[in-house]
Amino acid sequence: MAEEKHHHGFFHHKKEEEQQPVDETTVYSAETTQYSDQYSVPDQTPGAYSATPEVDYKKEEKHHKHLEHMGELGAAAAGAYALHEKHKAEKDPEHAHRHKVEEEIAAAAAVGSGGFAFHEHHEKKETKKEEEEAHGKKHHHLF
Repeated sequence: MAEEKHHHGFFHHKKEEEQQPVDETTVYSAETTQYSDQYSVPDQTPGAYSATPEVDYKKEEKHHKHLEHMGELGAAAAGAYALHEKHKAEKDPEHAHRHKVEEEIAAAAAVGSGGFAFHEHHEKKETKKEEEEAHGKKHHHLF
């Protein structure tokens, strides 16, 4: 057991004889930087790989709506906990300082969660606007 090495980290150097062989399908030369057929770009036929992937705006909008609701729930929960700690500070004068500190932390968490909900609300609106622009609808700002 004394000869065995016990590694406690993620990155370890392997011995030279344990290294994997280099993949021979990739061709490198001094004149070109061309790869073998394994890495070639597929034909530009319908249904094949395209440079601009189709964006599912409804799914993205639903995702932002879900995150917005999670932010709102977090703000409500943290606000309720802050009120609970405020009540505890009044009822338990021996540990009042601790309860006041926890109240402030909960209030800060509520503000942060509310800010996240606000951010996601605007992301949702932006996604909806991008969808409308992608389908030909344009916003005319007259005033």
